[in-house]
Amino acid sequence: MNTSISIKDKKEFIRWFLSNYQLKKRESVWILNYLINHDSLLNKVHFIREARYCPRGIVISTHCSKDVPFRFYKNHIVTTDAEKSFHDIRLNREEPIYIQLSFKNSNQCAAYVAVLEDNPFLPDDFFITKKEKKLAKDVLDISLFEYQKSQIQKKIDQSLDKRNKEKFHYYSKQLDELEKRFNTTRETNQ
Repeated sequence: MNTSISIKDKKEFIRWFLSNYQLKKRESVWILNYLINHDSLLNKVHFIREARYCPRGIVISTHCSKDVPFRFYKNHIVTTDAEKSFHDIRLNREEPIYIQLSFKNSNQCAAYVAVLEDNPFLPDDFFITKKEKKLAKDVLDISLFEYQKSQIQKKIDQSLDKRNKEKFHYYSKQLDELEKRFNTTRETNQ
């Protein structure tokens, strides 16, 4: 990701974005247009991911996104009122503003990636490695398997206590199927 994006590149990107996407809140269009027309403000704008971690961040969403239409974060205060953020931008012209745009396939959009900067406010533990994710999934899978197995084993014991052959065979078969599924899944994931 880039560290210093020119005002010209930011303007071109915002114009492109506004002409290609419909925003969920019309005030978002006003804010972006306002920024285009004020170079000193645009110089303080940084396009990033995860604006919620920034001291002064905005999330703007398009209709093709599942995210909230608009969010403004300022020093741990959150609002969905776009007008408040607009006034804050006008009144605090020297403060950096971090903008996250939420739209379908934003990670794959070359125009967006070209203006993205690293978010300096992400917590150290924000990025979880693939290895850590796999380890967490494995622990969860094993725990779930052990729980399901113990539940079926209780039913097998109950059917033995009641001398119910049909239920014993039924639950024994369920246990076999559970163990086969678990072992097959573990083999394919290794």
